[in-house]
Amino acid sequence: MSDGENKPVIAVLGGSGDLGGGLALRWAVAGYPVIIGSRTQEKADAAAASLNERDDLAEAVRGMANEDAAQAGEVVVMTVPFANHQSTLEAIRDAVQGKIFIDVTVPLVPPKVGTVQLPEGGSASARAQAYLGEEVRVVSAYQNVAAAHLNDLSHDPECDVLICGNDKDACAAVVVLTEAAGMKGWHAGPIANAVVAEAMTSVLITLNRRYKIPGSGFRITGTPGV
Repeated sequence: MSDGENKPVIAVLGGSGDLGGGLALRWAVAGYPVIIGSRTQEKADAAAASLNERDDLAEAVRGMANEDAAQAGEVVVMTVPFANHQSTLEAIRDAVQGKIFIDVTVPLVPPKVGTVQLPEGGSASARAQAYLGEEVRVVSAYQNVAAAHLNDLSHDPECDVLICGNDKDACAAVVVLTEAAGMKGWHAGPIANAVVAEAMTSVLITLNRRYKIPGSGFRITGTPGV
């Protein structure tokens, strides 16, 4: 990835939600061309129009149905609920071949969202990699970031990001995107390690509830010279 006109088009599937919308906002402010994807064109258009009302975007945001957004995006980010994970993968499988695919999905199973309940296969991201195939460079990231912090540009998200994937170059590219969104990204190993970030979300939800935290996160400490 490079700066300026060569910044990749980022399609955020589920971008009409709080987490996807927050990521889309931060990347649009940083000058990336962003497409908001949603289950319907109408919802996508409404979400894009809401962001475009802001005066701090470096790039106007477009809205498309998820399948069209996945086709148009150079980097595809999926921020849908776990209940819609498999059906969304099925809808966009052909469109994401050869691309970086960032899976933000957390396998939360209501009503016990504060309890770790990992899916068969270890993690949602590992399942995505297995289903989409090795031509898709699946990267796990952003599961532990509070949506409210992303949507408040005056607020430091106060959260590092664990980035896991089997393709080192894809992970390095997501580190760049993470920094553009105002956070520190760490390449934390292969996609198998995504289980840690996905499980951590339920732990953070429990902390938020017990200690009345608006949106807890974590930092990597003990890093001289970083």
